[in-house]
Amino acid sequence: MSPETLRDVPILETDPLLDDPDTRIVVCCGAGGVGKTTSAAALGVRAAERGRKVVVLTIDPARRLAQSMGLTELDNTPRRVPGVDTAKGGELHAMMLDMKRTFDEIVEAHADAQRARAILENPFYQSLSAGFAGTQEYMAMEKLGQLRARDTWDLVIVDTPPSRSALDFLDAPGRLGSFLDGRFIRLLSAPAKAGGKAGLKMFSLGMAGVSMVTGALGKLLGAGMLRDVQTFVAAMDTMFGGFRTRADATYRLLQAPGTAFLVVAVPERDALREAAYFVERLHADRMPLAGLLLNRVHGSDADTLGAERALAAAEALEDAAGDGGHHELAAGLLTLHAERMRVIARERRMRDRFTTLHPEVPVAEVAALPGDVHNLAGLRDIGERLAAQRP
Repeated sequence: MSPETLRDVPILETDPLLDDPDTRIVVCCGAGGVGKTTSAAALGVRAAERGRKVVVLTIDPARRLAQSMGLTELDNTPRRVPGVDTAKGGELHAMMLDMKRTFDEIVEAHADAQRARAILENPFYQSLSAGFAGTQEYMAMEKLGQLRARDTWDLVIVDTPPSRSALDFLDAPGRLGSFLDGRFIRLLSAPAKAGGKAGLKMFSLGMAGVSMVTGALGKLLGAGMLRDVQTFVAAMDTMFGGFRTRADATYRLLQAPGTAFLVVAVPERDALREAAYFVERLHADRMPLAGLLLNRVHGSDADTLGAERALAAAEALEDAAGDGGHHELAAGLLTLHAERMRVIARERRMRDRFTTLHPEVPVAEVAALPGDVHNLAGLRDIGERLAAQRP
C-alpha cells in the first residue's frame, strides 16, 4: 500500500468520540509495552478539559499514571487529579485496581457479616483473591461495572491489564465466573452439604462417587487444603450465581453502543500482529471498535531524501573529503538521516500491512517523543497530537 493509498484509510478522530455524551466507556487494549497507560491518561485529561467528568481506571502496577498526573499514589479509591483545567465543567479522577480489595468488597456486599468474615479468613479464598489466574481481569471488570453504575462520572476510561495476551481481558471474567459456578466447585461442596447423620443416610452410589473423587483430591491436594476449599465453597454457596451474573452483565456492557474500544499498538511486527488479532476478536464478539491508536511513530520533514540517496551522498562526500572537517560532518549527518529513513520505511510497511488487512479500522498516529511523559503537560501534548490527525 503506497502513501497515497493510505490516505483512503479512515482517520480516528478522538475529540468527537470523547465529546459524545453517549460515549460512557473507553477501553484501551493491546499488547504490553505499547503505551496503553499513557494513552488512557492522555485521553482522560483531554476529555476532562473538554467538559467530561472522567475517571481513569488503570491496572498497571508500575505507578506511571500516578506520577504523570502529579499524584503520590493511586489505590482502589478514585482520587481527584489536581491541575486539570475545569473551566468547562469537567473533572478528572484516577485509580489503580487493587484486585484483592475489590474481591473483598464483593464478599462484604453480598454476604452477612458472619459469613463474610468466614470467607475473608479462609486460606483458599486468600490465595484465590491474591493471584488466581484470571482474578485480576475479572476484578477489573467488576470495578468497571461499579464505576459505570455510579452517577459521579459520565466517562470511564480503562487501561487494560498487562498480560501475555490481550485476549485475557475478554476471556478471564467468563473463565473465573464459570469456575466459581462450575460442576467442579459443586462437587467439592457436596460433602460439606451432606455432612453428619444426614450425610450417612444419603450415602449411595452417587455419594460414593463423590467420596471417591474427593478422596483422590485429598491425596493430591492434601487434606488440609481440600478442607479449606470445601469450607470456602460452603460459605460462598449463595454467591456463586452472582459471579456468573455479573460477568455476563459486564460482558453485555462492553458490547453496548456506549462503549468504545481503542486498540493501542506501536509500529512493530509483534505489536501490530497482536492488534490485528484483537481487532478480529472484537469483531467476532460484536464489541464496538473505535479504531487503532498507533504510538511512537517516527517521521521526518526531509523524507523526500530517501535512505539510498542519502547513503550515496555520504559516500561521495567521504571520498572527496581530503581536508576532513565539514565534509565528514555532512557525511555523518547524511548517514544518520539514512538510518532514520530506514526506520520510517520499516514502520510504514508494518502499518500498511495492518491497514491492508483491516482497511475499515480508523487509525490515529502519535509521533515518537524524545522522552517519557511524566506530567500533565506531556499528557496534554499527546491529546493534542491525537486531535490534530491529518490524512
